[in-house]
Amino acid sequence: MSIAHTLLGLLESGPRHGYDLKRAFDEKFGHDRPLAYGQVYATMSRLLKNGLVEVEAIEAGDGPERKRYAVTEAGVTDVASWLATAEKPEPYLQSTLYTKVVLALLTGRSAAQLLDTQRAEHLRLMRELTRRKQSGDLADQLICDHALFHLEADVRWLELTAARLDQLAQEVTK
Repeated sequence: MSIAHTLLGLLESGPRHGYDLKRAFDEKFGHDRPLAYGQVYATMSRLLKNGLVEVEAIEAGDGPERKRYAVTEAGVTDVASWLATAEKPEPYLQSTLYTKVVLALLTGRSAAQLLDTQRAEHLRLMRELTRRKQSGDLADQLICDHALFHLEADVRWLELTAARLDQLAQEVTK
């Protein structure tokens, strides 16, 4: 996810302070990984430097001055371009799981046990996401569905690899 583009998009509804951007980000996108305040301000600083946002107002408060940011036309154009561009599909051609299986085979450890342990962890997370999905709003349901589909694909790969483990062992230990 592009934090910068997400913050720009949030600013399209109107100018906001950094803490308002963080709160909006966390409410809409940060269920599992809230945004750190430092990341918000570092990102806003870069966007300001690149002319994608401007400081609409500086307000004095009890603490440090508070800047209210507004998106510029260049920022709106940048978000529109980002939204119109398809994301590159990530096929994970050399995954960590594959590396672990091959290393287990090369070092004489149990690749089958590794696959069983990983499958159990995937299934545990799938159960957790299914519970979360059942009690969540539509946004949470869609986020959980996305994760569940990826986990299901991983489980299918784990099962296929387990079925081909003897053949893989022969190939990697030649």
